[in-house]
Amino acid sequence: MISALKRYILPFSLVLALGTGVGLTMDGFFAQDDTYEQLQKLEEAFLLINRQYVEEVSASEMAEESIRAMLKKLDPHSSYIDAKTIIRVQEDYKGSFGGIGIWFEAPVSDTAKVTSTIPDGPSEAVGLMAGDRLIAVDDSVIIGMGSLSIQDLIKGPKGTDVDITVVRPGVREPIVFTITRATIPLYSVDASYMMDERTGYIRIGRFALTTHQEFLEHVARLKSQGLERLVLDLRGNPGGIKRTAVQIADEMLGGSGVIVTTEGRNPRENEIDRIRPGGQLLDEPVMILVNESTASGSEIIAGALQDHDRALIVGRRTFGKGLVQRPFQLRDGSVVQMTVARYYMPSGRLIQTPYELGDIQDYYSDKLLDLRQATFHPSEYLANIPDSLRFKTRNGRDVFGGGGVMPDIVIAPDSTSPLNDLVVQNAIRHGYPFLFARKMFDSDGAALRERWVDQKEEFMSSYQIDEQMWQAYLAHAVESGLIVGTSTESADQAFSQAAIDASRITLEVVLKARIAQRLYRSEAWYPVFNTIDPLINSALQLWNHAVSLAERRTLDTNALEG
Repeated sequence: MISALKRYILPFSLVLALGTGVGLTMDGFFAQDDTYEQLQKLEEAFLLINRQYVEEVSASEMAEESIRAMLKKLDPHSSYIDAKTIIRVQEDYKGSFGGIGIWFEAPVSDTAKVTSTIPDGPSEAVGLMAGDRLIAVDDSVIIGMGSLSIQDLIKGPKGTDVDITVVRPGVREPIVFTITRATIPLYSVDASYMMDERTGYIRIGRFALTTHQEFLEHVARLKSQGLERLVLDLRGNPGGIKRTAVQIADEMLGGSGVIVTTEGRNPRENEIDRIRPGGQLLDEPVMILVNESTASGSEIIAGALQDHDRALIVGRRTFGKGLVQRPFQLRDGSVVQMTVARYYMPSGRLIQTPYELGDIQDYYSDKLLDLRQATFHPSEYLANIPDSLRFKTRNGRDVFGGGGVMPDIVIAPDSTSPLNDLVVQNAIRHGYPFLFARKMFDSDGAALRERWVDQKEEFMSSYQIDEQMWQAYLAHAVESGLIVGTSTESADQAFSQAAIDASRITLEVVLKARIAQRLYRSEAWYPVFNTIDPLINSALQLWNHAVSLAERRTLDTNALEG
């Protein structure tokens, strides 16, 4: 869990919002004599090492390591990006890049881990999964290597192959994937569809330059299909460009008021984003799904709509990143991505998780404990929050600062869910449904495509895994390592026939979702899989709460405008 949380300090997941650096001058920087004296001391040490050390050292490497060491003493989200890398980072945020289509983290002193695969990208196509640990790229072992060095190995000319070796939790042997590099389109809306005749669903994976326009297009399409209420899924959304998050929040807020306030040490960083007239979803009930990996820009949306009593927030307490980074370009083109401000919700609360300067390990350890308490003992957790972190929404409901957005209704992971069945978890970990669907379409998928490719609605509503396909799936799983019976040869892979039969209904849904993904692209996964998602099934029982918020908000807005 701690490792998963560290994804938010990676340079490529933070910058560059607009792609322009800020030149630095020394004028006015030294408000105190001591500051200049300490700078001279640093210069003396640098020159001394450079000229007198027994072996020749690289001045550029010393400078970069010094910058990184200084930033390490600050908050968990400030970072340094060298000149060679900055061009690639800027290209990533403009909307496309060449590679294999993964987001990954490489925490200090830990093994790099895939956090997600890009929908319809090369990695997803071969079966790479979130949670896989990256240990080698081609013949190069990358254990302990930094994220930027790993990227340099992974990326290459379009159309060329790269071998990625991973260790998958629950799988004994490393897995090698041969992946063909490609140009990866980055769409930030992962999926949208009508869950029923009235309920629309939109999942946003991150916030990029195009996200607001994508959101408007999906909303318009769903409205044409009858949307009367919306589920906005922000689980796992790490944020991105603040402006687009504010624009999306604004589409759901009518009347007047503040969306988010930014305050920094430098008055130039102070900014107030206010509600503007108009919007595409002003009256419809809205439910926002969040979890511990919901961060930054997605927290702005959840927090602002909660403070304005506009949407029902459901799930688990969010990550808690309320710091704003700005890129400062140095003379060689490298960039210091430094925290310059904090942002505050309309109620005045700061959602940043508390931290001690430079103490990153304790920051994540404390956060993990905090999230567990908020998830599994919410009543006790809320009772112990001090008054200084208690705030009021527009209509007087209690909300909380100091470490993420606390949902209006907390839904903890359901240990009794069929998805947590050992047979199902084993199948998902080993990728049996995915690999079976891929093999089936690669070797004998013509009939399925011919029958269903132009019949998406009918497929979603009526397709079922028949006995022949189920037996073919089981045979494939056995060939891939599943042991059916009472054997103890491999405890994590051996299951009785009765246990497998008991998991069949759930695995058939997962299989159908994988087939849908092959027929209609990755977004087709969600309409099928969401039917067995425990959090979604629980949330859909809570519309009365969301409707009450929407009706009250509409009355208040109309009264103000009147």
